[in-house]
Amino acid sequence: MISIDPDRQSGQDNYKLLIGSVIPRPIAFVTTLSGDGTLNAAPFSYFSIVSNSPPLLSVSIQRKNGVMKDTARNAIEQKELVIHIVDEAIVTEMNRTAANSPPDESELALTALTPVTSDCVSVPGIAEAKIRMECVLEQSVTLAGADGQPGSDLLIARVVRFHVADDIYNNGRIDPEKLNPVSRLAGTYYATLGKRFSVERPE
Repeated sequence: MISIDPDRQSGQDNYKLLIGSVIPRPIAFVTTLSGDGTLNAAPFSYFSIVSNSPPLLSVSIQRKNGVMKDTARNAIEQKELVIHIVDEAIVTEMNRTAANSPPDESELALTALTPVTSDCVSVPGIAEAKIRMECVLEQSVTLAGADGQPGSDLLIARVVRFHVADDIYNNGRIDPEKLNPVSRLAGTYYATLGKRFSVERPE
């Protein structure tokens, strides 16, 4: 095997190893509101479950040259965000929101997606997503980068309302085939659910 010391190569080289190794990664499609009311939307694949009781999600948002991204800044300032699960039907529109738009321009204007009013937070969700989770910010942690500047903002979000499409919901469970989620790979590549199999856990 090849042995690699991450301290002896660039952050970009470590990035390539990480995003090529930790796959597939679920995508958090996040909407937030700025202080002036601009609706921001952006996808992030450093995303996972933290806890089920209470329901907590984590989204890590990388900075560029120490500068906080709009999503992180909005979530930290307003304490609210909506996290959507990306499925194959919306992946192309989601990808349009990855453009570098100014803070006072909504990325949703670049798409055919529809904002929808939330029940518990002021941030609108996206109507076309099969699953959206209204969240309040439980905690944020600024993590240092290798150059000593802030490198990323880790958001811990508590779900205060789930919205699930009727056709994928069955007696409290989500039908993965009907959800048809999309995950992130390296480069420009994505993956759909693919083959599933079951392995019984030991007692």
